[in-house]
Amino acid sequence: MELGDILTIVGTMGGIEGVKWAVRAWVNRHTDARKEDAAADALEIDNKKKQITWLEDRISQRDLKIDALYVELRQEQSAKLDEIHKRHGVELALKDAEHDRCDRPDSECSRRIPPRRKLDLKIEGNNNETDK
Repeated sequence: MELGDILTIVGTMGGIEGVKWAVRAWVNRHTDARKEDAAADALEIDNKKKQITWLEDRISQRDLKIDALYVELRQEQSAKLDEIHKRHGVELALKDAEHDRCDRPDSECSRRIPPRRKLDLKIEGNNNETDK
């Protein structure tokens, strides 16, 4: 091959600029590979950040839902406790009524003093005597 043929081949490949580009590409091949790896790593990191953000949003939504369920649970528990207190009040009133019940004929029930009332009268009588 002669010098003219070589110059013709170089000229068709872009002349001196083509040679410079070929030499620069060969010299910087490791640097370019690192840049490509860094760009790929950056994309992976961005994807992971997006996934983390999505998961955090999901967790916060679930936390809000759990908080709402706890509020509802506490309201139900409070309602049940109120109902229990009402029923116990009614049961106590029933016990009082049973205790004060009179099974005698009508004429005797009007003069009857229930046993608990007798205790109350004795206590009031003792207090009145000590107050004097």
